[in-house]
Amino acid sequence: MHIVQAVTPGPCSNGFSPIELDALSLLVCPDGHALQNLLEAGQQCLMSLEVVFDGPMGPSFLAELSQPITIGMKDADPSLVQVMSLMANEMQASRCGQPLFINRAGDILWISLMRHLTSRPQQASGLFLALSDPRIAKSLVAMHTQPAHPWTLELLAHLAGMSRTSFANNFKEVMKVSPGKYLENLRLAIARQLVHTGIGLKKIAARTGYASPSTLSRALSRMD
Repeated sequence: MHIVQAVTPGPCSNGFSPIELDALSLLVCPDGHALQNLLEAGQQCLMSLEVVFDGPMGPSFLAELSQPITIGMKDADPSLVQVMSLMANEMQASRCGQPLFINRAGDILWISLMRHLTSRPQQASGLFLALSDPRIAKSLVAMHTQPAHPWTLELLAHLAGMSRTSFANNFKEVMKVSPGKYLENLRLAIARQLVHTGIGLKKIAARTGYASPSTLSRALSRMD
């Protein structure tokens, strides 16, 4: 996935004066071909970042960002506006320590982008919409923080401050899977990633909440 910081040429984008926020935009696209279509003739690319998702949540993030997104700074999340302005003006001239600065700022840009998409979901369902709801978000954070915990529908509903039925219905409406199925998918994704590290199935089962290595092995086999 590519994240591109673009600027519309103007009197404040000449390499010397500070870049006006109205001239800045952030382009998020799944591949290089979409990137070329997004960069319109009236824009200039200041910086392009390529993001690779290698964690258990990678597929979920890619599904959320499967279509190109253009974000202007006028209505963006404040943290995104700050880091965009900082990075844009840093790119105006070569300075001591600039590569390290940009590298660190890139991490902050990614976090700010996630905050923006959470506060302003682009789709009618999915992970970002779920995270925008404090109740559902609490259950998601809990499952991701402690995937091996023996979570039940009652426990997750209690965290969300909702009844079992209301929580189950709201969660499934937003995430398109039940809380139990989401937890199962999360555990399997984590387990599959850990398998490639060479850790034994016994330890992986303990880390992901499976009763035994054989139970985990059968679950992994069903994924293939």
